[in-house]
Amino acid sequence: MKTETATVHIYVGTYGKYNAGSIKGAWLDLEDYSDKDAFLTACAELHKDESDPEFMFQDSEGIPYGYADESSIDGDLWEWLALDESDRDILTAYCAAMGQKMSFNDAQDAFAGIYADGATFAESIAEETGAVPKDFPTWISIDWERTWGCNLRHDYLMEDHKGETYFFRNC
Repeated sequence: MKTETATVHIYVGTYGKYNAGSIKGAWLDLEDYSDKDAFLTACAELHKDESDPEFMFQDSEGIPYGYADESSIDGDLWEWLALDESDRDILTAYCAAMGQKMSFNDAQDAFAGIYADGATFAESIAEETGAVPKDFPTWISIDWERTWGCNLRHDYLMEDHKGETYFFRNC
C-alpha cells in the first residue's frame, strides 16, 4: 500500500536554451508519468519550441543518488517510485551510503535497521547476537560508542537520512 510521500520532481530545461543564456523550463512531478518514456514525451512537449531538444535536468528533489544527473534519468526510477515511503527511504539511504545506484533487493538484504547512533546500534547487535550474556554483571560498563567505532564500523555502513540513522551490512 502506497503512503503519502513528498513530491519527487525535476527541473527540465535544455542545453540549447542554457547555451543561449536561458534556464527556461519547468518542474515536472515524476509521479505524474507511468514510466521514463511518458516522462520524456512530456519533456518533448514542454520544449516543443526546439526541433531536437537535448534535455538538461538542472535540479531535482526527492530523487535517490544515482538515478538522475544533468543529462540523463534512469528508467529504474519508476520502480523506486512504486515503493512505499519506508522502502523508498531504505533504498535512498543505501544508495547514498554506497555512493552509487543500487537495487532495492540489495538494500533490503543489507538493511540492519534504524538506530539513534552507532552506540545504540552496537548495543542492539550485542543483545541480538548474545555477545553480552544475560547474566553479564551490571556493574561493568561497556563503551558502546567505542565498540561501534573500533569494531562494527568496518562491517556496517551508517547513513543519515531524514533525521534518522540507517545501518547496512557492508557486504
